[in-house]
Amino acid sequence: MVEKKKEQKKICITLNVNGKDYTGEVKPHWTLLQVIRDQLGLTGTKYGCGTGECGACTVIMDGKPMTSCLVLAASAEGKKITTIEGISKDGLHPLQEAFIEEGAIQCGYCTPGMILTAKAFLEKNHHPTEEEVRRAIDGNLCRCTGYVKIVKAILSASKKMKAK
Repeated sequence: MVEKKKEQKKICITLNVNGKDYTGEVKPHWTLLQVIRDQLGLTGTKYGCGTGECGACTVIMDGKPMTSCLVLAASAEGKKITTIEGISKDGLHPLQEAFIEEGAIQCGYCTPGMILTAKAFLEKNHHPTEEEVRRAIDGNLCRCTGYVKIVKAILSASKKMKAK
């Protein structure tokens, strides 16, 4: 005899993503990453490991970098969420510019999470040292660059951000 699985009920939530409210139904076990990518179509947030180890899915939630693969979508209700698509309203953010200028992008898979982590960090530390930058991004894995150009880009962006 085959036992029929019970259909999980969906719950209605409203998320504030990139300054805009989105209301929809989600299953209680859905992650913020799933909703951002699959329901909102914001594919800049990447699926990497699914266990919060790589940082590819990093978003900023209430000013803090969070691995969205570990956050239940329902628990993000009422929080301000920023994805890579929402970090600048007019053109490129200074971090994006610096990553391009310093050649800190190779395959680009880690870049959105790396930039969001750096943005949250630089909003709290306007005069970082190289060591502080390295510590700030230690939860974001990059398989291509060796981090030298990434660190250089973040330090460069910190100077640009101070000037604005």
